[in-house]
Amino acid sequence: MAPASMAVRLFGVFAALLLPEFAFCMTRNYTFNIVQHNVTRLCHTKSIVSINGRFPGPRIVARDGDQLLVKVVNHVSNNVTIHWHGIRQLRSGWADGPAYVTQCPIQTNQTYTYNFTIIGQRGTLFWHAHISWMRATVYGPIIILPKRNESYPFRKPYKEVPIIFGEWWNVDPEAVINQALQTGGGPNVSDAYTINGFPGPLYNCSSKDTFKLKVKPGKTYMLRLINAAMNDELFFSIANHTVTIVEADAVYVKPFQTDVVMITPGQTTNVLLNAKPYYPGATFLMAARPYFTGQGTFDNSTVVGILEYEQPLNHTSNAKKMVFKPTLPPINATTLVANFTGKFRSLKNPNLTASVPQIVDRIFYFTTGLGSSPCPKNITCQGPNGTKFAASVNNVSFALPTTALLQAHVTKKSNGVYTTDFPINPPNPFNYTGTPPNNTLVSIATRLVELPFNTSVELVLQDTSILGAENHPLHLHGFNFFVVGQGFGNYNAKQDRNNFNLVDPVERNTIGVPAGGWVAIRFLADNPGVWFMHCHFDVHTSWGLRMAWIVMDGPLPSQKLPPPPSDLPKC
Repeated sequence: MAPASMAVRLFGVFAALLLPEFAFCMTRNYTFNIVQHNVTRLCHTKSIVSINGRFPGPRIVARDGDQLLVKVVNHVSNNVTIHWHGIRQLRSGWADGPAYVTQCPIQTNQTYTYNFTIIGQRGTLFWHAHISWMRATVYGPIIILPKRNESYPFRKPYKEVPIIFGEWWNVDPEAVINQALQTGGGPNVSDAYTINGFPGPLYNCSSKDTFKLKVKPGKTYMLRLINAAMNDELFFSIANHTVTIVEADAVYVKPFQTDVVMITPGQTTNVLLNAKPYYPGATFLMAARPYFTGQGTFDNSTVVGILEYEQPLNHTSNAKKMVFKPTLPPINATTLVANFTGKFRSLKNPNLTASVPQIVDRIFYFTTGLGSSPCPKNITCQGPNGTKFAASVNNVSFALPTTALLQAHVTKKSNGVYTTDFPINPPNPFNYTGTPPNNTLVSIATRLVELPFNTSVELVLQDTSILGAENHPLHLHGFNFFVVGQGFGNYNAKQDRNNFNLVDPVERNTIGVPAGGWVAIRFLADNPGVWFMHCHFDVHTSWGLRMAWIVMDGPLPSQKLPPPPSDLPKC
């Protein structure tokens, strides 16, 4: 053994003896080069923005407690940021990534190193670009393993496989959203869905671009499901197989079996797949297609992958080839979705999860939905009744500033950047799930909510039917939250609060606000910084269905946000 190797090995032994936590945790370095490269799908070759020339991008693998240093180098003409979706970013808000919220974008030929530590999390998350529609091609998995002295709360699977759902456009997605914002109409829908970057055989000219998973008979596999699609919630099923759900958004849940998984953009779900005995000549399709509740156009297609069984040794078979297809729910199966999401419960292990706040300091009621904004003079708009499509929270369509909100907050230079008067209740109450009001116009502003450190929050998110009831996947940065209640119709505080689950609610970072209904969440504002909350349909985020929370510093040094890093990009 070389002397250097011996020194490293001895250092590790001494560290294990003297500093156990130091030995278990490590710093993991990654370099993300943002580049253009050619990819062919559906017989179209186009240049896409990617990380290190890979689509989907490289996986990040770490353990709970590890520090990550991800150096991002921008080699393309677009401005880019990277968001580490679901990472709590405890006192590391400068690394969260949403453009003009926690940082200015990384410009061409600029570099920024995201520096954060994974604290008390394990499971599946993902990273993606967080500016305009760049995440259409810039995304990849984050796999967080338990600490070395910990194990899964279920039998260790034989193999773990990331399954990432995405969308593919034959044209530049940036051109798609730019055209929609200019005309005020809806954007063109994608040309295909993908599994791990492949659209599968049901699309024209794509049979060779099919994801295949080979399994050994009798083995258990953990599929790490990630919905990175831009604008669609998806049903997923594997023919002739059921799966056991064991985790949601990197939090263990009480296991339950299902033959269909519904997963919204921004959500992750770990499932256990028990491979059957060997099936001679059998091919099982695994398919995904949208769950859709709106009134607009959408990509009504199906992506397919293939599950095949490895042939045992010394086994020969002349069995006839058979292809088994899964049965997916109807596209608008809202009742099925409600029943499915209602099955998620916290595992309630004090070593693995936080506790739901039993008493709350602040209560908020936010409406979410579509609306419209006036058409500029001398322009013909393609939105409702000649207006432009807009989306809002409590009738405020959030306008991103040109200065990052976190920088303005920390430097106390918020004047002209944002205000802290975001309405805590709908400013114009009406029957949110009934007949729409005559006035569909929204206000456009940069208004935030300010919270003292350690405030316990209850937030009810109410869907509106102004331009059609629609399921909205809401994602909160910087926090996990507990889903304590949900239902259809208008939320009634006197009746519905009595039925909240404060015993074992599921803990998530992204939740669907039911079409024509509401969902109630609770969280503890114990992470200082500025935290984005938005619909994970990128078209709705682009239209303004977003807002932000400011969580103030606490009194102790460990409760304060550190100063910005020296390489933080400038606007």
